[in-house]
Amino acid sequence: MKYILIVTLSCLGFTGSLSGQGHEIESVEEIFSKVEFKYNQLSGIGHEAGCTRRDPSDVIKVGDTYYVYYTKVYGQSPGYWGTLWYATSTDKGYTWKEQGEILGLGGKSTFDAQATFTPNILHANGKYYLYYTGVKPTPGNMKREFENNSITDITGIGVAVSFSPDGPFQRIFNEPILKVSIEPEKFDSYRVDDAVLLYRNGLFWLYYKGRSRSHGGGGPLHTQMGVAFSKNPEGPFIKYDKPLLPGSHEVMLWQEDTGIAALASLSNTLEYAPDGIDFLSNKLEIIVKNRPMAPGVFRQDLTDPKVRGEGLKWGISMIHNGDEAYLIRYKVERK
Repeated sequence: MKYILIVTLSCLGFTGSLSGQGHEIESVEEIFSKVEFKYNQLSGIGHEAGCTRRDPSDVIKVGDTYYVYYTKVYGQSPGYWGTLWYATSTDKGYTWKEQGEILGLGGKSTFDAQATFTPNILHANGKYYLYYTGVKPTPGNMKREFENNSITDITGIGVAVSFSPDGPFQRIFNEPILKVSIEPEKFDSYRVDDAVLLYRNGLFWLYYKGRSRSHGGGGPLHTQMGVAFSKNPEGPFIKYDKPLLPGSHEVMLWQEDTGIAALASLSNTLEYAPDGIDFLSNKLEIIVKNRPMAPGVFRQDLTDPKVRGEGLKWGISMIHNGDEAYLIRYKVERK
């Protein structure tokens, strides 16, 4: 299976070559140079005393209703706590109604027994796939507490499925569909997190952020973006053999022109890969002021794979506010 998939990627031309794509990159660069982010407060999932809502998913539209999924927890600042909740809107994401918890914790011995967080969503094969990150209590901790150390407290990406965006969602497996790399020197040997999905060239692409055990406690500053591929939305996923983009602690991606655009959060830059993989050969490094934090994007391609190059229009991001982080709407304007 792995060999066949690698050959398929080669046949699709994922070689990093930008031959004949100069005009496309120049056009995208001009568009990105005019991007400005503006913000609106939300009702329904905005600030609430004693409550944290964070890490919103990409936004989908089903019928006349918009959906966003996110992490929610009471009395804890952003971190490795919480479960998955969701809300709906009928006015393009200005007013939301919180619908309730959509996925709780896993069983006592599972990879997601401590928390489920950073969700994302995809519609395929008549089903809705809810991807999320899970973590379990620190192995060996007698009180079953989570220490957040830099050695054994690894994460995994799981998936649950439903025939409706409102659920109920059921876990497909008790194990992650994407695990950390075994080799400690790999960029994703400690953390895999923050899944972003798309369907492209006959494959399901799962972008994620990775951190390495080799960086110890300083890992967040070394977070990089990776990608894995599968013929099916539930996997198995095969990782690309190297990171795609440094400075990507929060994974924000969307289809732009015929390629894939990204906001690299640590460097505050907009980047672009005509083939969805090579962000580095012609790195744009367009600085973004007032960027959205941990953002999700309104993406029609997540429910309709025929949509291409829709660009960045609006989405939901978060405001860091101690134990009361909350969600906010952003929109893109051109200078």
